[in-house]
Amino acid sequence: MAVSLEDVQNQVPTLHVSLSRVGVTNVEKVIRIESGGREQLFYAKLDCFVDLGPRQKGAHMSRFEEVVNDAIGEVILGESAFRAETLAQHIAEKVRDRQGARRAEVQLEARYPEYKPAPHSGIRTQEIYTLHGIAVAGATGTKRLVGVTAQGMTACPCAQTLVQSSSRERLQADGFSEREIERIFDAVPVATHNQRGLGTLHVGCPEGCDIDIDAHRLLAIVEDSMSSEIYELMKRSDEGAVVEKAHRRPRFVEDCVREMIRGVVDGLPELGDDSFVSARQENLETIHQHNVVADRNGLLGELRRELESGEHSERHVSLRDWLDGGA
Repeated sequence: MAVSLEDVQNQVPTLHVSLSRVGVTNVEKVIRIESGGREQLFYAKLDCFVDLGPRQKGAHMSRFEEVVNDAIGEVILGESAFRAETLAQHIAEKVRDRQGARRAEVQLEARYPEYKPAPHSGIRTQEIYTLHGIAVAGATGTKRLVGVTAQGMTACPCAQTLVQSSSRERLQADGFSEREIERIFDAVPVATHNQRGLGTLHVGCPEGCDIDIDAHRLLAIVEDSMSSEIYELMKRSDEGAVVEKAHRRPRFVEDCVREMIRGVVDGLPELGDDSFVSARQENLETIHQHNVVADRNGLLGELRRELESGEHSERHVSLRDWLDGGA
């Protein structure tokens, strides 16, 4: 009895309607990269999509896995530095070609370790960060985004003002002069409640952009946007340094997003106005049961003009708008 080997995916569907995205999600891979004679492991999750024409029944799902494996082997193994957006770009372009699609999109998220010294003792501590890579391969080229997520600490300015006000009243009642009170507040950080913050920053290059955006620069921007960095391993002196730094730099969740935007504008002057920026901050509250969040998306040109003029931009280009070419 003959077995039919007809490619069902290539059949014409009953309803001739194109689909925006078809693909696979949560593809898990361990990427090995050789650097300095040693292998470093990155745990990564990928989502891969293609557009589907109105006269094709389905995508070839097995080809996604094949392309991911090929791209990891051909592009990344043996390189000295991991570039999430580079891997996403190569997978997107290969997926587009293998699926015969007009457009392919890949989103990659990788967890990886970095080592840094604690602020006072200098003890070596391992911190885990998240790298993001997004690429959309279309007919005119490939758009890429590189992103990072880092944790930090924020100190609430509102509660600090309340504590300072009541402290000022008690000091005045005890006979301290205004000048003495100011000296005390300059010398002693005022208490407030804290949050552990999660900052995420994406920066995107349009088609034809060959600027290399270093993820380490983005990490520095995200961590500096909060009241203080945090460290997994600390001595007592380090704990004191982190707490004091945070309380001398109180910041709202909104402040963190604005600091990230300023960090990109000031720290990445080589980027063009058509580059894309997305900044997001979520703070895990300690005196409330809810969390707080703020974000800003937009073209870098919009953000530069707004910082210079202080005028409200009427349109904030979203990530989806930018990826789909609607910017």
